[in-house]
Amino acid sequence: MVIINFVYLGVGAGLASALQVSCWTITGERQSARIRAQYLKAILRQDITFFDKEMSTGQVLERMCGDTFLIQDAIGEKVGKYIQLLSTFFGGFIIAFVRGWLLTLVMLSSIPPVVVAAVIVSRMMTNLSTQMQAKYGDAGDIVEQTIGTIRTVVSFSGEKQAIATYNKFIRKAYECALQEGVVTGLGTGLVRGTLFCSYGLAVWYGAKLIVDKGYNGGIVINVMMAAMVGALSLSQATPSITAFAGGKGAAYRMFKTIERKPDIDVYDTKGVILEDIKGDAELKDVYFSYPTRPDHLVFNGFSLRVPSGMTMALVGESGSGKSTVVSLVERFYDPQSGEVLIDGVDIRRMNLGWIRGKIGLVSQEPVLFSSTIRENIAYGKDALTLEEIKRAIEFANAANFIDKLPNGLETMVGEHGTQLSGGQKQRIAIARAIIKNPRILLLDEATSALDMESERVVQEALDRAMLERTTIIVAHRLSTVKNADVISVLQHGKIVEQGSHVQLVMKPEGAYSQLINLQEGLQEAEALMSTLM
Repeated sequence: MVIINFVYLGVGAGLASALQVSCWTITGERQSARIRAQYLKAILRQDITFFDKEMSTGQVLERMCGDTFLIQDAIGEKVGKYIQLLSTFFGGFIIAFVRGWLLTLVMLSSIPPVVVAAVIVSRMMTNLSTQMQAKYGDAGDIVEQTIGTIRTVVSFSGEKQAIATYNKFIRKAYECALQEGVVTGLGTGLVRGTLFCSYGLAVWYGAKLIVDKGYNGGIVINVMMAAMVGALSLSQATPSITAFAGGKGAAYRMFKTIERKPDIDVYDTKGVILEDIKGDAELKDVYFSYPTRPDHLVFNGFSLRVPSGMTMALVGESGSGKSTVVSLVERFYDPQSGEVLIDGVDIRRMNLGWIRGKIGLVSQEPVLFSSTIRENIAYGKDALTLEEIKRAIEFANAANFIDKLPNGLETMVGEHGTQLSGGQKQRIAIARAIIKNPRILLLDEATSALDMESERVVQEALDRAMLERTTIIVAHRLSTVKNADVISVLQHGKIVEQGSHVQLVMKPEGAYSQLINLQEGLQEAEALMSTLM
């Protein structure tokens, strides 16, 4: 009978293990892939505030890789293994109850301590796993920054510093892993120690039952072995519990992001869509501070109007709010108070995807993707033809250098466009911006990082792009804004002067004239230094 019982246990455990583990492994892989897709979609949905305050690129990558692996481990093979172990536990004690219920009841006294230990270990493991993954996220952020700016790191011989910073975060993660190992070891030791104590109790009580209750040695051994198999299977569930704890912490972090609804939601299909847009842009009594510095007001009742087809230049010292105007018109942020109006309609009432399709942005540092020139230009609009791309290239004054490249439009630009010069990257960025024919064009320091010759070529492209468009130019080089219809001088978030270049230079004590004098003085000093050297 004993042999038959163990045969039944072995066959049942084997079948349960094979079926459960296989099914749950496939399910875990499918669900983790689905979670990855949901997480990426949720990340791309978030507003700029989220990336300013809550998440960095390295943390996103770490969670996409590390956390999804923990979730897959928790809902995959470990679930099947856990179910198999629980089945063995219940099966063993059912047989033990059938063969000798008195002795089995005594052995069940070990279950409450085991359950309490498992609950405590699970909670501690969840907390430690959350801390460890956070530290790994910080370390991953260092790696992403270092590799992404490898030229800067190498030029400053910053390899040792990068390694030291990475090791600092890894050491913290290592400490969490050590604590996790100690908790796992203590939990496993407590569970198994309790079980072995129950075996000693069973031997002593089994002897009493043989003397007083008519049990025989076979029944006692049968009950002990069945209960032992069941109890050991419960103790072997500790790795599964550890995986569940890690998966729970990882799932909490990922689903917190997935369920986060941003204030500026690019996936929101609601909102006003106008039949046509003229391009009037206006900031009306705006109060605004950046989310990372909520106590510092950049704008305190700021107002600015740019009529359709006008070129408005914004100049002033650093921190005066020039680039903030661009961020508000592009709706990277919403003001705390006041309105940003396009054609008299509050931009918050408009469909976000539609209105951004009507706005073109060219930044100081153009971001190119690690793909071909054609794909970078086509990023600005869907379903483009080759003729449209070539027309945009001609418009951006980029055809000459592209035609000279070995593969033309199919030339790879390298990571962040490192295979191209600054002027070439800027002209590709201009082509990408104007290919969707925007009614409003935003130029944020579009030529400030270029040499004189590159600036001349790019400025010619920009002059073409600004024709018949509402244009807002942010510039430090005052030579690039002389031809603007209106120049607004900003100081501390307020407009202190406004007018054309000719009108403003006629005020020798004005803020614009002072900026010109300061810039000319710096240029003369640089020229003198270059002469002396």
